[in-house]
Amino acid sequence: MVDAIQKKRIALFGSTGSIGTQALEVIRANPGLFEAEILTAQTNAELLIKQALEFNPNAVVIGDEAKYNTVKDALAVTGIKVFAGEAALVEVADFDSYDMMLAGIVGFAGLKPTLKAVEKGKAVGLANKETLVVAGDIVMRKAMENRAPVIPVDSEHSAIFQCLVGEGRNKIEKIILTASGGPFFGRKPNFLVNVKRDHALKHPNWEMGAKISIDSATLMNKGLEMIEAKWLFNLDPDRVQVVIHQQSIIHSMIQFEDGSIKAQMGLPDMKLPIQYAMAFPQRIKNDFPRLDFKKHPSLTFEEPDVKTFRNLALATDALYKAGNMPCILNAANEIAVWAFLHNRIGFLDMTAVVEKTMQHTQFIEKPTLEEYFESDGEARNFAASLIKM
Repeated sequence: MVDAIQKKRIALFGSTGSIGTQALEVIRANPGLFEAEILTAQTNAELLIKQALEFNPNAVVIGDEAKYNTVKDALAVTGIKVFAGEAALVEVADFDSYDMMLAGIVGFAGLKPTLKAVEKGKAVGLANKETLVVAGDIVMRKAMENRAPVIPVDSEHSAIFQCLVGEGRNKIEKIILTASGGPFFGRKPNFLVNVKRDHALKHPNWEMGAKISIDSATLMNKGLEMIEAKWLFNLDPDRVQVVIHQQSIIHSMIQFEDGSIKAQMGLPDMKLPIQYAMAFPQRIKNDFPRLDFKKHPSLTFEEPDVKTFRNLALATDALYKAGNMPCILNAANEIAVWAFLHNRIGFLDMTAVVEKTMQHTQFIEKPTLEEYFESDGEARNFAASLIKM
């Protein structure tokens, strides 16, 4: 029952992004169940200040050290602790004062604080897929050693997680990750070569941040999710499948060894998997819009076009090769997406940058954490050299 839920103190890493702002909506709607203990942002000092004044957390971190005084001065009368810089993210992740980290920092930057949280034995609501893409073996091993629950927030992995509840030791034959296909489903290279930033940011079903919107448009997002799923659910690569489901109503499925398939369904709204992760193992009431099947009479499924959207093929290659290859893939992709968003390269150029970086960067079969960081840096430098940034 809801009355039995103990109030949770949430450390919200990435509070000004898409996941963070929606998580704060959930907290705002459930003040008796959740409170914001830590808030962090990279550059959006203005919104971070506004959030801190409303939610009165114990501490805030602004990643951009040049904006430290702005945040500190604005919060001087509140008693809220103010920190700045990348190292401060790890410092506050080491606090004892929170119950759950909601890891919403975009990209590789989320790895260090998330790793610190699992080393502390804290529950992690994981919205940052890159953490497991880069170093999933180390993160999940640390989580197991420290009994730190890792609850996925991505809609697809949340769906798989929800479908597994009550299944105990029943063997998974495969999982089926659904993909909307993005804004360019069905298009061919002669169209994609002319795609501009604003077109790629217009996702047909989801409201998301810029980076994940571009990843969705190239299908890289689904490739990263395949790698994340391998680590979250301890699966061999050949048991992870992707299918295009344009309506985004079925968020993902599991097929068990008896052939039965379980699916989790709902409208495309990230607040639901966010709330589910924060309240787990309970479900709590909300006023989110409900799925009306009369308005969705047709659900369709198709194979992804990996010849046109080659990022998905590259990510699948990285999934099978393993080692530091997913880390290299991710680093190159982050540079390529940044360059595309800043009009430095074209839409199809992003795939070329990733592919060349994967071919160039040294492969390590069983990397240490330090070698993951070195691979990330090497891949970023090479990708940047291709773009002449």
